[in-house]
Amino acid sequence: MNVHFIAIGGSAMHNLAIALHNKGSQVTGSDDTIFEPSKSRLDAKGLLPQEFGWFPEKVTSNLDAIVLGMHAKKDNPELLKAQELNLKIYSYPEFIYEQSKHKTRVVIGGSHGKTTITSMILHVMHYHDRDVDYMVGAQLEGFDVMVKLTEDNDFIVLEGDEYLSSPIDRRPKFHLYKPNIALLSGIAWDHINVFPTYENYVEQFSIFLDSIVQGGSINYNEEDPEVKRVVEASDNQIRKLAYQTPEYRIENGQTLLATSEGDLPIEVFGKHNLNNLAGAKWICQHMGIDEDDFYEAISTFKGASNRLEKIIETPTSVAYKDFAHSPSKVEATTNALKAQYPDRTLVACLELHTYSSLNAEFLKEYKGALDAADVAVVFYSPHAVEIKKLKAISSEQIANAFQREDLIIYTNPDEFKTFLFSQEFNDTSLLLMSSGDYGGLDFKEVKNLIT
Repeated sequence: MNVHFIAIGGSAMHNLAIALHNKGSQVTGSDDTIFEPSKSRLDAKGLLPQEFGWFPEKVTSNLDAIVLGMHAKKDNPELLKAQELNLKIYSYPEFIYEQSKHKTRVVIGGSHGKTTITSMILHVMHYHDRDVDYMVGAQLEGFDVMVKLTEDNDFIVLEGDEYLSSPIDRRPKFHLYKPNIALLSGIAWDHINVFPTYENYVEQFSIFLDSIVQGGSINYNEEDPEVKRVVEASDNQIRKLAYQTPEYRIENGQTLLATSEGDLPIEVFGKHNLNNLAGAKWICQHMGIDEDDFYEAISTFKGASNRLEKIIETPTSVAYKDFAHSPSKVEATTNALKAQYPDRTLVACLELHTYSSLNAEFLKEYKGALDAADVAVVFYSPHAVEIKKLKAISSEQIANAFQREDLIIYTNPDEFKTFLFSQEFNDTSLLLMSSGDYGGLDFKEVKNLIT
């Protein structure tokens, strides 16, 4: 195929471009700016645009397809040219489906846990030399790329994001994959700039269930009341298979998973990750991996990038970073680290960085999210609020939202960094939660804090 990517530099887009290139397609692309690591990865494959910007002359009738990224606007000059030429324009998920419609599609959906569950499944498959196609939202150990497409593999495992497909296709991505095998991990209101009410957000998961092909299956976390309600209310002719958090215990900072063969030491921890593990086990069994082989492989799984990722550890202290930003993720991650090291002081730092988290109306959803922390810190940038064209929020609003009188709040990156580097991290667990970088924090420097 001869395919052109509009906004090739995006995290998902550049990985798909590389996957197509590896498959033998002719790939070109444009973008107005490209950051690392996308830039280096595209350059290594000879796919980096020679100059940044939009060039309608790149769009010709010789192209078999256009893939349109979310970063582009409706009036993008290349998009307008493609529409003028009546070329086939795909959103990212549409193109993934087109490439996998003759495969068994496994789609992992949910407000939280989907990256980790997808990563667990792929780790187990890789461990047992089972080759599958995939698309996952994090860099995995042992995997060169985040998207793989082949002609021959029977299965494709897809992380099912509920965010929008493209500037001209406002459907959530996971509505377009039409899974044969699906999983739903949890439902907690997110993306309020797109789904302004809780009811509207939940409806997207009902539509996802309806998109599962007849005779397919949904594996669902029955401990989540909303998931249980939505799945049980679905009239789709599919198998409904519930899963729960397995039994486990923590001993001297080590999580031990109860199995029929005895306690199994595992690298990941936290109730939410044990629940994710149970879902991943179900899916792997659908894909031909028996229980014993699953346990053997999962014991070596260290986690997905930026999901409770260990920065440094000493005999008495540890530091982790995590992508957590929505209220449910923040609460689960904070609780997990406190449960893993109950006798240590937990310093939990959260950056409010996303559109939802910086919305004054949404802030109340964070009530209690940091309660497990001994020291709770929130950082946000008033400039980021301005850029997102949101109403200004005050420190008082944040303090009221979290319902914690001793909450420490910073709006200046230098002041936050000074606080962080002035702490004595003895017998301490440090947790840095953000989808950003606290206004310029070098996470490599954090290693110097734990001695």
